[in-house]
Amino acid sequence: MRSRFLLPCLIFTAVASAFALGLTAGKDPAAAKPVLRRDASPVGDGKAAVVSSYADVVEPVQRAVVSIYSTKTVRIPANPLLRQFFGDQIPDQERKEEGLGSGVIVTPDGYILTNNHVVEGADELTVALSDDRKFKAKVVGADQKTDVAVVKIEAAGLPTVVLADSDKLRVGDIVFAVGNPLGVGETVTMGIVSAKGRNQLGLLDEGGYENYIQTDAAINMGNSGGALVDAKGRLVGINSAIISPSKGNIGIGLAVPVNLAAVVMQSLIATGTVTRGYLGVGTQTIGSDLADQLGLGKDAKGVVVAEVTPGGPADKAGLRNTDVILAINDMPVSSTEELRLTIAEMAPGAKITLKLVRDGKPLSIAVTLGQLAEKPDELVAGVSAARLTDEARRRLSIDARINGLVVTTVDENSPYADRLAPNMVIMEINRTPVADLSAAKALLQTGRNLLFVFFRGAPGYLVVTVK
Repeated sequence: MRSRFLLPCLIFTAVASAFALGLTAGKDPAAAKPVLRRDASPVGDGKAAVVSSYADVVEPVQRAVVSIYSTKTVRIPANPLLRQFFGDQIPDQERKEEGLGSGVIVTPDGYILTNNHVVEGADELTVALSDDRKFKAKVVGADQKTDVAVVKIEAAGLPTVVLADSDKLRVGDIVFAVGNPLGVGETVTMGIVSAKGRNQLGLLDEGGYENYIQTDAAINMGNSGGALVDAKGRLVGINSAIISPSKGNIGIGLAVPVNLAAVVMQSLIATGTVTRGYLGVGTQTIGSDLADQLGLGKDAKGVVVAEVTPGGPADKAGLRNTDVILAINDMPVSSTEELRLTIAEMAPGAKITLKLVRDGKPLSIAVTLGQLAEKPDELVAGVSAARLTDEARRRLSIDARINGLVVTTVDENSPYADRLAPNMVIMEINRTPVADLSAAKALLQTGRNLLFVFFRGAPGYLVVTVK
């Protein structure tokens, strides 16, 4: 088995003092969005002149890349055996941790792009510029699903980077990673784009949006949130992680494409949250065998609709099972992941045109997107569930006569963590059988609820109080 280690490039060490930082609350959606410098032209111009130095390209970028120092309080639970005998006389312990990451200034008035994991849980943030100036920073907003965050410092006339069109990157393009690895100071490394559209790596929480640029430019701890720039010095990505069995750089670095990061940033600045478009379909990527059965060419690319959510935008627009989606607004779609990411980058209420093949005939359908629920599979706070499928039955060795919802995840901080557990099957709620998530939510009522469950090979009842 191949050994793999994901390293979110962030350093932590224990320190001894406490700080506090307030996160920005949601803002008026009509708030003015920052004006970003952009250059959408391709990096290659067809010429192959000999280049002996990239100093003129790199120097302006270095001025716009910052170091981000964070502190946070970590609670260490008391020994449970001692608690059993002495109760609250044995308090939990606290310690302070310091973290180091990087960031990129994108507006002259101090908006900075970085990673969510650089600022997550921080009590205080300090931003250090390349000219040694330091500023206290606040978190404008953060998005776990893309690992993108925006912080703000109060300053004016700051150096900024120009944003490129990351969709125009090609494998083989020269790139530079700029950041503060291991705290040694601002560092520039060089490599190429090794791959695009890396996904299904399991680097983000369930439901995350992975669409990484892969590069062999050296990325190490402390580089997180720093800049990945092209040979014109334009920002193409935010360095986020490495994959390595040795906890050090081996040439597999990953960056969030700047096009995705910019969409998330604009939403965070305007509203404090990220709103995403919602189509309401379940799809399957088309392979050669499936293409043949659907009457398409063997080299056809697209996704086939396998499920249409009742009452969702796709259902209202008339999409059907076995429809093959080829493009969204003339942008080709070649996989389920690509469809999901493209729709999520669009705003709720956006009107799109889907190019389809239905029963072997081309068709265009207009759809108005809805808004994606942040936790569509959440039954109660911190508890996610899904319909019990035949695959789940086999995995959990559950008899075919058992039906209901299987609990998929339970957050350790959920108020229901002492009652519900992963792999528990909820068969009835308040003496009514449950078949799907929406029905289960409708059956739950404020106060005490009687659940009939199947767990660890046996059925039983339990009471859950919903507030």
